[in-house]
Amino acid sequence: MYNNRMSMVIKFSIKHVLPISGFTSPIARNFVRLQNVCMYSSKATSSKNNVNNNSFTDWETLSKKKKVSKAMKAYLERAKEHDEFMKRQQFEYNIGKRHLANMMGEDPETFTQKDVDRAIEYLFPSGIYDPAARPLLKPPEEVFPARKAAEFDEAGRPHHFLFYTGKPNFFKLLYDAAENIQVLHQYQDKVIRRKVTPDPNVSLDLNASVWLTKDQLEQMLVEGLNDLEYDNFKLVMERLVSLPYSYRYKEFIEKYRKSLSTQKFALEIPKPSYDENGCAIVTTYECLRKKARGDVTIKSPGTGKITINGQDLTYFEDTQPREQVIFPLIFTGMQDKVDVIANIEGGGPSGQSGAIRWGIAWGLRSFVDKSMLEAMQVAGLLTRDHRRRERKKPGQPGARKKPTWKKR
Repeated sequence: MYNNRMSMVIKFSIKHVLPISGFTSPIARNFVRLQNVCMYSSKATSSKNNVNNNSFTDWETLSKKKKVSKAMKAYLERAKEHDEFMKRQQFEYNIGKRHLANMMGEDPETFTQKDVDRAIEYLFPSGIYDPAARPLLKPPEEVFPARKAAEFDEAGRPHHFLFYTGKPNFFKLLYDAAENIQVLHQYQDKVIRRKVTPDPNVSLDLNASVWLTKDQLEQMLVEGLNDLEYDNFKLVMERLVSLPYSYRYKEFIEKYRKSLSTQKFALEIPKPSYDENGCAIVTTYECLRKKARGDVTIKSPGTGKITINGQDLTYFEDTQPREQVIFPLIFTGMQDKVDVIANIEGGGPSGQSGAIRWGIAWGLRSFVDKSMLEAMQVAGLLTRDHRRRERKKPGQPGARKKPTWKKR
């Protein structure tokens, strides 16, 4: 600023001195030299200021663009790839569900997962006893294991407000449960002030369910838990359930409970009767399959003898019906410990062997333990097969077959 003022004074002086004395005057030459020095110094100062401003801008830009480490970059890329993969799988699942609904002649918009399972069981029947080996169409969330999403951005700032607890999902669950308890206390205070008693008919009934196990809770939260944390989870949830108006948060509570897998057949297992020789006898009536009807009697102890309408296993000429009959015995390991007497009529070899198979499996419940019962249930031995031959449709040669379409 001082240099600018100095140059203005010099210009003013030269303007009035030069016309009088000319360029030959030493005073004028000194004024010119001084003006040049001031102009040079002012330009140098301005250029220096520009350099400083540019350097400050560059430093600020670099400070905003912080370097992302390779580990952070790889983590974010993996999270992004997983999200894109799940989106593709969800898109393919929706397309497959619509195709399946069209095949079954139902509305794709109202086609539920239960309808999907029923359609697959009808269109692709499987005799494989392991459910994981059977054809299925499930949402991607149930097929692929859950993974945690990216918990922080490129700058390292966490998304979850409980990130630094180390287990944000678990502590968020406790936080929500405690908040629900506080809200229920406030609601209860309002009801008490109104002098209204809670209705016992709308109370929460949890007799048919239990809390998720530690492993199941870990799988849901995608976090590892120790025994103390799991006990704290059950403690806070039991406190929430004990409140008189806990039914207001029924969905939240049932999310962390699992229905008891009490099988109906386990309660209806008949007690065997005994003959004069002390042999245990169990008879199963109404063994049905397609048009076949019959009854099956199992005697224990036995030698593995199988009698079908007075004949042995050669009653069936083909190998497949014979394998159907002996499969329950082999599966339970009772092929040399019981005798089987079956009376069957109606239907063909497939229907009769299916009816005998179900009768044998149903009668073996009285001779096996609980773990084997669960294995038989998983294998489908205790489930009645209601499938029948589909009727022929008018206007077409078969149940599903259509006449060949010809353009001309």
